Amino acid sequence: MSAPTRAPARLLRPTALLVPLLTLLALLAALLTALTPDADAATGTPLRDGTALYPRAVRLAHTPGAEGRVLASVVTFSGNDGIGAVHESTDDGRSLREVGTVRDPDAAGGQGLCCATLYELPRQIGDLPAGTLLWAASVGQDEANRRMALRVFKSTDVGRTWSYLSTIATAPNDRGLWEPEFSVDASGALVAHYSDETDPGHSQKLVAARTTDGRTWTGHHDTIASNPASDRPGMAVVRKLGDGTYFMSYEICAAAGQYVCVVHYRTSSDGWNWGDPAHLGYRPETADGKYFKHAPNLAWAPEAGNPKGRLFLIGQVLHNRDDSRAEGSGRTVWVNSAGGAGPWREIPAPVAVESTVVDHCPNYSSSLLPSADGSSLLEVATDWDGGVCRACFAAGAVPPGR
Repeated sequence: MSAPTRAPARLLRPTALLVPLLTLLALLAALLTALTPDADAATGTPLRDGTALYPRAVRLAHTPGAEGRVLASVVTFSGNDGIGAVHESTDDGRSLREVGTVRDPDAAGGQGLCCATLYELPRQIGDLPAGTLLWAASVGQDEANRRMALRVFKSTDVGRTWSYLSTIATAPNDRGLWEPEFSVDASGALVAHYSDETDPGHSQKLVAARTTDGRTWTGHHDTIASNPASDRPGMAVVRKLGDGTYFMSYEICAAAGQYVCVVHYRTSSDGWNWGDPAHLGYRPETADGKYFKHAPNLAWAPEAGNPKGRLFLIGQVLHNRDDSRAEGSGRTVWVNSAGGAGPWREIPAPVAVESTVVDHCPNYSSSLLPSADGSSLLEVATDWDGGVCRACFAAGAVPPGR
């Protein structure tokens, strides 16, 4: 913009000065409001501008030439198109920049996109080499006569470009398929865990399917399916411990009572067979009886002298034994070095989430990524900021102890 022509001083009236000055001050105030985070928003470094939902982070260990890089994904939107945004760090999570996007045509034009996951193959699956990146999400929840699907995309260039690979499951009715997560079982097959609303006998249940080539999914079976039809097990995350045990965290949302949406876990010796689906598992707690509700997430790291390694667990809301909200809710991660058994230890969360509303944004399935030796922890968490759900990230040292 060109500089304004200056009028002679004798012709300059006070109101002529005041109007542009007030306009300038209003513009500056608007700019500062746009750039200043909400006082109640999460701490940490913003991952990106605008909406960011359901964060996931991985540290590459099987991609030649890219070992140690950190990748983080979120669900976001471009107009009416749901997309996956992939960010990369080459400095161990101190900074992240967007390097790729996943664009599924089935999530375009307002059809709906939810709860995506990001995974690096630790071994070859069919013709997919170790280090192949997989991204999967729920699509189609907002389309007319919906038939939701869990669709998988792959990248072989460290997240820069993505192509459709396969579909884990397609709904036979207008009910939902949600929250895909990957693991590799003891046989070497790739397993997908997800939440399924399509069974008329269950409001929701957890299901697993597997593939040996990344393209054909078989063996769909219930892993957690409560006898009360109104129960809603969901949001499974599976990690393999150092001793070969598989550990699954999940929530169970019941019709009523103190433990609505309380976090549970159970274990498997092979990552495929989880026992009687009606067995709901165990409720992790601290020594003083605290427990998590809603949207759990899980991570594992090695620990010197301990074959089981160290588990990290987070939930959306932390509750005291009497079901009151705990003081550290939104600011606490748990650690366990006994394969999940016994009391869990509280440590400060790297990102402090301030919002206390319980919905799809604040501290909702926050992603945890330990360092290679487990001495530090990177977290990517979301929180409301001026009406926008934003993601922030930060890392912190893990206090010693078991």
